[in-house]
Amino acid sequence: MQALPKPQNPNFSSGPCSKRPGYDVNALDLSTLGRSHRSAIGKAALERACTDTAAILGLPEGYRVGVVPASDTGAVEMALWSLLGQRPVDVLAWESFGSGWLSDITKQLKLPEVNTIEADYGQLPDLGQVNADNDVVFTWNGTTSGVMVPNGDWISDERTGLTICDATSAVFAMELPWEKLDVITFSWQKVLGGEGAHGMLILSPRAVERLESYTPAWPLPKIFRLTKGGKLIEGIFKGATINTPSMLAVADYLDALDWVKSIGGQSAAIEKSKANLAVLAEFVGANDWIDFLASDPATVSNSSVCFSLKAEPEQVKAMTKLLQQEGVAYDIGAYRDAPAGLRIWCGATVEQADLEALLPWLSWAYEQATA
Repeated sequence: MQALPKPQNPNFSSGPCSKRPGYDVNALDLSTLGRSHRSAIGKAALERACTDTAAILGLPEGYRVGVVPASDTGAVEMALWSLLGQRPVDVLAWESFGSGWLSDITKQLKLPEVNTIEADYGQLPDLGQVNADNDVVFTWNGTTSGVMVPNGDWISDERTGLTICDATSAVFAMELPWEKLDVITFSWQKVLGGEGAHGMLILSPRAVERLESYTPAWPLPKIFRLTKGGKLIEGIFKGATINTPSMLAVADYLDALDWVKSIGGQSAAIEKSKANLAVLAEFVGANDWIDFLASDPATVSNSSVCFSLKAEPEQVKAMTKLLQQEGVAYDIGAYRDAPAGLRIWCGATVEQADLEALLPWLSWAYEQATA
């Protein structure tokens, strides 16, 4: 095995994810460091993070993009605490993060009318159970199960409820029907390989209307407040963040956005991720000891790809340890709440050649661990 080539970049973690090809921290524009985030230069950088995101994603007119605290988790919880409670809510949960939002809604917010629509790891819940008159909370891509929503056909164009979508491992990797989504959240450290601690909150005009017409029954901490005097705080979506962000992380995110533009935009990033999945799919088809955790091929994620193995949990751990010791693959064990297996990130920042180099090593590690 020593004669086989190794991936030039062995970072296949599902978060924080691999930096973009050719990344060099010394190439970042650091002119904002040491400056106030409320200075003209600081605010301009933050505003560009919002406007460039909207432009690259091709968001519909009227959709607002803001930088918010506490990564994707903060963005989702800001939406849950600020928007829910006006009407019943359907919660879709088929892996750990969706289950986390369900727990928040039932045990923390303690909403009285919650319809739980669940499925086991590897499965997708019955999307036909969603009531268009209810709010719905769901993840587009189950990061810890490798199961994604295949499309938005199940979301009614005549809905009266809001769709609140945690899309942290889907944005820039999958086609999203923006006009069907009212709240979209993601974090920089996923598909773009950015830094942690900051989240992105995207609001449709329908979500803004809810914010300006409905006041929750519970108190909101400062970092969750999106309105003042019954009106949206527009500054949040123009670079005036609620609290102090890391301007170094902002510079890193802008570098990632520039890279997406350089390779051809969002569509190119999506195609790159799909091509990476195809490499893994061919390997699965050729080996009977490994399979996708997702049972339906239409729902297999093309970013956080999860696998089940014909192996005991301790054998899987031995595999990941061997691969790490060889400097071949780091951080590819399944999420702690998920079934034992492997999880390999194949978003656009991962090079196809590195995945191709990894695969023979997977076979080697499996043989070693199960011998």
